[in-house]
Amino acid sequence: MSVFDEDLFLKGLEQRKATLGAEYVEKNLAAADDFTRPFQEAMTAWCWGFGWGDDVIPPKTRSMMNLAMIGALGKMHEWELHCRGAVNNGVSKEEIRAIIHVIAIYCGVPQALECFRAARKVLDDQ
Repeated sequence: MSVFDEDLFLKGLEQRKATLGAEYVEKNLAAADDFTRPFQEAMTAWCWGFGWGDDVIPPKTRSMMNLAMIGALGKMHEWELHCRGAVNNGVSKEEIRAIIHVIAIYCGVPQALECFRAARKVLDDQ
C-alpha cells in the first residue's frame, strides 16, 4: 500500500513552482536520489499540495505567514528561499520589513538582523 497521492503531488508541484520558481524546484527534484526522493515527493504533496493547495488563504498571505514562522525558527536558508517566494507572490519590500519588525519583537533583535541580512540578498537581486 502506498501513501503517495499523485493528484496532491501534482497540485503541490504546480504551487511549489509558482512560488519558488520552476528552475529551483526542477533542480531539487532532479538532484533527489533513492535516499531523498521519497521526502521530496512527500513534502511536495503535503506542504505544497495540502498546505498551500486550497484557496482559503491567498499565496501572498501564506508567504507572509511563512516568513514570520521560519524567521521565528531561525532557519535562515529556508527564510531566504521563502523570501524569494514571497516576492514572487507579491509581498512588497515594505511588507517584508514589517514582518521582520514583528520577528524582532517576538524573537529578538539578533534574529531580526539575520532576517534583514537574508532579505537584503534577496531584494538586491530584484
